[in-house]
Amino acid sequence: MLKIAFDNIYMHKLKENHRFPMIKYELIPEQLVMENTCNEENFFVPKSVTDKNVLLTHDKLYYEKLVNLNLSKKEARAIGFPLSQELIAREKKIVQGTIECTNYSLDYGISMNIAGGTHHAFTDRAEAFCMLNDQAIAANYLLNNKLSKKIMIIDLDVHQGNGTAEIFQGNKDVFTVSFHGEKNYPFRKEKSDYDYAFKDYTTDKEYLNIVKYEVKRLVDNFMPDFIFYLSGVDIIENDKLGRLSVSIKGCMERDKFVISLCKEYEIPVQVSMGGGYSTKLNEIIEAHANTFRLAQNIFF
Repeated sequence: MLKIAFDNIYMHKLKENHRFPMIKYELIPEQLVMENTCNEENFFVPKSVTDKNVLLTHDKLYYEKLVNLNLSKKEARAIGFPLSQELIAREKKIVQGTIECTNYSLDYGISMNIAGGTHHAFTDRAEAFCMLNDQAIAANYLLNNKLSKKIMIIDLDVHQGNGTAEIFQGNKDVFTVSFHGEKNYPFRKEKSDYDYAFKDYTTDKEYLNIVKYEVKRLVDNFMPDFIFYLSGVDIIENDKLGRLSVSIKGCMERDKFVISLCKEYEIPVQVSMGGGYSTKLNEIIEAHANTFRLAQNIFF
């Protein structure tokens, strides 16, 4: 059964200019149930992540300042959201959702987190809506509990996974991969184990040819026993933060390739949804919903 982490803490208190992209977390599950791709049994509400699991990845001083709302004004401003206990509670649920998803992936092959993909969170600081790095924390959870030995994080969000790259720099057990926009945020890139930067306005053919060739080559060479996939849909042409020109169909073909590869190679995969900021809300929902539809069709 496809299991999907669903955060039930809505962010109604965010400033109005943040509300539009955040509403997708409520609308995606509604769409999936309405069209019978999923039912209520597919969804679970995660608990809150333990301090122990967070501290496998994040600096203790930073984490304590974060949860006690003691970040400096500069540190808090880097988040992009007003800092609040509600925000921290939601972030801890998102992280725990990804951890719980890894166990479902080991059992069923794949699992999904409606949210997640907080790849700009560094060991000791928050950045760009990301405070705790969900897939990095879950990767260390797997390693620490000897549930995995070789992990690959495939980040296809349009923005480089700079926090993830920093966290695992020099760690031979985790191979970090990031395909992103060359001129997009972050403007100072970190060094992943593999980076590929696309030019502005890259379209389907070039994007898919490179992703398909390189991802398969990297998986064949590293031979991971677990994959984290960050399936950001901010690569589509109407995305206001994207700068690429991939179609919704091309985005779906990308997801089909990655998920099918994991199925073919029998590698458990956990999927976090990442970014999606199209000027048209229906496009955001459709692009993300395609990922869930593919997971159901390919694995179940």
